[in-house]
Amino acid sequence: MVLLFIVLLTVLVLPFVFRKVEENLELFLFLMGITATLVTGNMTWHLIKEALSEPIAITLAVLIAGALFFVIQDRFKRLINSICQKVPLTLVIFIIVVLLGLLSSLITAIVAAIILAEIIMLLPLARPQKIIICVIGCFSIGLGAVLTPLGEPLATIAVAKLNEDFLYLFNLLGEYILPLLIIMGVLGSLYLWRITGSQFKKSMGSKLASPQSCKRETSAECEQEISGVDSCVECEQEISGVDSCVECEQEISGTDSWKSIIIRALKVYLFVMALVFLGEGLQPLIDTYVLGLDNKLIYWLNMLSAVLDNATLAAAELSPKMNDPQIQAILMGLLVSGGMLIPGNIPNIISASKLKISMTEWAKIGVPLGLLLMVVMYFILLVT
Repeated sequence: MVLLFIVLLTVLVLPFVFRKVEENLELFLFLMGITATLVTGNMTWHLIKEALSEPIAITLAVLIAGALFFVIQDRFKRLINSICQKVPLTLVIFIIVVLLGLLSSLITAIVAAIILAEIIMLLPLARPQKIIICVIGCFSIGLGAVLTPLGEPLATIAVAKLNEDFLYLFNLLGEYILPLLIIMGVLGSLYLWRITGSQFKKSMGSKLASPQSCKRETSAECEQEISGVDSCVECEQEISGVDSCVECEQEISGTDSWKSIIIRALKVYLFVMALVFLGEGLQPLIDTYVLGLDNKLIYWLNMLSAVLDNATLAAAELSPKMNDPQIQAILMGLLVSGGMLIPGNIPNIISASKLKISMTEWAKIGVPLGLLLMVVMYFILLVT
C-alpha cells in the first residue's frame, strides 16, 4: 500500500515539477501504470490483452476523424469563418459548449471532443483563450456524455452495474447535468466577453488565418493574426516542441499533416493503455480505503478521477443496493473531478493532444473550476 501511495503521489506531482515529464505525459503514465500493476502483482495476460485492445476503438475514432477533418479542412475553415463573421463570437462559444455537451451523449464523448478541438483551432482567438475555452468545453462534454450509455464508458458501466434502462442516468442526473451545461456555456461566453472587450468586434469581421494567407504576409503579421503574439520566438514558446515559425503557425492555425494525425492517434492509444494499467494497479487502494466509507467522504475521494479512469472507479463503487442519492453523489463526484486534469477524461486527452496543451496549462483552469463545481454540487447533493 505504501508503494501504491508513492505511485499515486508521483502521478499527481511529477508532471507539474519536471518539464520533461509533462512533455511526455503519455509515456510517464504508462510507466507508472506498469509499476503499479507490478507492485500489486496484477500483471496478467488478461490485463495485457485488455490494455492492448481497450484503446483500439478510441484510437481508430481519433485517426479517422483526424483524417476526415484533414481532407475537408478548407471547407471546414470556410464554414467556421462564415459563422464567426455572422454570429457574435460569444454566442458561438455558448452554442459550441452547450450543444457538444448535449450531443456527446449520442455521438459519444470521443467524437464531440474531436469536433470541439477542430473548431477551437480555427477560432480567431489567442492561444491562452483557446485553452480556457477548450477546458470549459471538455467539462461540458464530460458531464453531458453520462446522460446515456452511448456517451462514455462510465455511463455504460453504471447502467449495466445497476441493471437499469437506457434513460436511467438521464432521469437520475439530468436535473443537475443540464443546468451545468448551460453554466459552462455562459462561463465560456462571459470569459471571452471580458477578455476581448472592444477587440472582439474587430475580430468578428476578420478572416481566420490560413497557410495561404501566411505565405503572403510577413512572419510578424501572420503570428499576430493567428495568436496575438509579436514575434516568431514568442510564437514558438507558446507551443513547445516546434522548431520554426512555419511549424508554429501550423500548430496554432489548425493545419495538420498525415504525420501529426498518426502521431496524435498513437499518443491517445498509449494514454488509454496507461490508464488501464494505472486503474488496475491502484485498485487495491480503492478497495481498501474508499469502499465502505460515508457518501460524503467518497464524494471528495472521487477526485482521484482527475488522474484515474472514472469508469474503473464507477465499476468499483456502484452497487444495485444503493439508493438514488448515493448513486448521484458518487457519479457527480466522478464526473466533475474528471475535468480537472488531462488524464481524467477521454475528451481531455483528445483535445489536449490536438491543441498541445500541457498538464500545467490544463490544471491552471481545470483545478479551480473543478473545485468550485465540486463545492457547489456537494451542497446541492449532500447538504441541502
